[in-house]
Amino acid sequence: MHSQEFSESPLTLHLAREADTVALGAALAPALAPGLVIHLDGDLGAGKTTLTRALLRALGHAGPVKSPTYALVEVYKLLNLYLYHFDFYRFEYPEEFLEAGLADYFRDDSVCIVEWPDKAAGVAPPPDLRIGLRHEGDGRRVELVPVSKKGALCLTRIDPAQLSPFRTK
Repeated sequence: MHSQEFSESPLTLHLAREADTVALGAALAPALAPGLVIHLDGDLGAGKTTLTRALLRALGHAGPVKSPTYALVEVYKLLNLYLYHFDFYRFEYPEEFLEAGLADYFRDDSVCIVEWPDKAAGVAPPPDLRIGLRHEGDGRRVELVPVSKKGALCLTRIDPAQLSPFRTK
């Protein structure tokens, strides 16, 4: 259930180095559950693909992980779920999401991670969890915002000890 009225406090972190982004991905990976939709928001070079790569590595994927900018979607079959990594950066209009047949990937047995979700706004499924990555000083400010009960549950599954070095006040 997605609701504009869903209210849960965001989790805000400061990641000083790329290794911190990798650590966040490793912390988030075991919290993922089938059916979860995650939107990654941030400028070019903010760490969206780095975070996704870290998630996949933590889930046991040893092969290459590349940005799906030109392919639109990269498919990963993991031990107990499918993970689909989307990038809508090249969309000229939101309906391209439908024209490309991408709605079929958003299923209850998969996790969908979407870069540049605003390019398919109003057409693609809404997120359960929104992760914003912004350049801030020498590092990045990351905000994890649950947008549904499923997204909030995901955040509660993260080991707080893994995130404590990155918490902001």
